[in-house]
Amino acid sequence: MPHEDVSKRLRSNARRFRSQMTGAERKLWQVIRAHRLEGISFRRQMPIEGHIADFAAPAHRLIVELDGPQDGAAADRERDEVWGRTLHSRGWTVLRFWNTDVLTDLDGVCRKILDTCGKEHF
Repeated sequence: MPHEDVSKRLRSNARRFRSQMTGAERKLWQVIRAHRLEGISFRRQMPIEGHIADFAAPAHRLIVELDGPQDGAAADRERDEVWGRTLHSRGWTVLRFWNTDVLTDLDGVCRKILDTCGKEHF
């Protein structure tokens, strides 16, 4: 995968977001980090296309985004849709889950990720 130039500001924000993960992000990260989910390599708070993806599996061209109550505003949804179209045009798949999905149905979230990556369920 070609290296993308990332601004110092974006890289700094990604680093800060890694240290300030939400409870849902921490819970999912514990399951997917270090190739724990069927050997899939994930990165957290990864700058891609001028934004910061919550989680990305570059080898599978997969981005996993977690949304909370703060993400429900119309302007946020529109920005996310534009970013999603940009990513899709560059070969990425974006999966979006609500924080409550991770907190109440982590197995279902993981199954969807595995299905998208073409992996068998655990």
